[in-house]
Amino acid sequence: MAMRIWKVRSIVQHAGFIVMMYGGRFGVHLGSALPCFACPFVPGCGGYCYLMGLQGYIGFGMGAAAASGFGIGAALGWFAVFIILVALLGKLWCGWICPFGLIQDWLSALRRKLGVRERMISYPIARCLAWVKYALLAGIVIMPPLVTVGVLHEDFYLPFCGICPGKSLLPLFIGETRYLALNYDNWVTLGFSVALLTITGVMLVGMFFKDRFFCIFCPLLALIHILKPITALRLVKSPEACVGCGNCRRACPMEIEAVYRQRKSSDVQSDECLDCASCVEACPSDFALSINFLKFRLFRSSRNYVAELRRKKDERGR
Repeated sequence: MAMRIWKVRSIVQHAGFIVMMYGGRFGVHLGSALPCFACPFVPGCGGYCYLMGLQGYIGFGMGAAAASGFGIGAALGWFAVFIILVALLGKLWCGWICPFGLIQDWLSALRRKLGVRERMISYPIARCLAWVKYALLAGIVIMPPLVTVGVLHEDFYLPFCGICPGKSLLPLFIGETRYLALNYDNWVTLGFSVALLTITGVMLVGMFFKDRFFCIFCPLLALIHILKPITALRLVKSPEACVGCGNCRRACPMEIEAVYRQRKSSDVQSDECLDCASCVEACPSDFALSINFLKFRLFRSSRNYVAELRRKKDERGR
């Protein structure tokens, strides 16, 4: 290939970061149904994460929702846009476009540059942690209606946004630091701001020592995976071509075991998978792994491709 897949991915990631973070300043407005962590708390952003809108739409009837123009028509319209975007690109939004994902990759690159080893998470613990993102998604669905009926304080109206580290970190790229301060308006806002700063600190440490640490807990990744049956873009395996080398497992930033372990089915798109194609690029067996759009192979594993990567690595090491 003329350009290695990881280089193509890096170019797409950085272009996506610029568009998502600063696009609004240049007239780019991609709406509020994006399947990635672009943040509405960044003034001038080019579009933002669907989770904020979802919390508002689910809590329809709340004064804040009405003031923002939320209604049944808007809710269904933006949900349809979200569905279409997920159907077209699936988890490519996570592995190739998400601005917060790129920040995690920058921290991982810094760790490698400093010679610090990645901290691995055991498979049983990883499987337990994987359920956290579904619990967070459940909270997003359950809490806003409880605000609407008066069970919860109105500051629970956007519960996930109150603790999302994207809210505190992404605005820093435009010089906005207000979300790094405690909010003393009331006990609920103070609690949310303490939780936000605590979670942000934990995530920064985690993202430095572990590739894509936040993605383990990302409720948007959970929502995209729930819509897996409609996605056109998939990671596919040909079990008969697998030689069991384990390269896919070692190359995966999410430490996914399913791709390596699967010996019967072609479906290896697990809930943690980001469609980053690292496993495909590392696989030395022809056609064993591929990224497909419907029935069309966009990128497939190749023995010659891996051999060329190794040759260039050896040349750099001389």
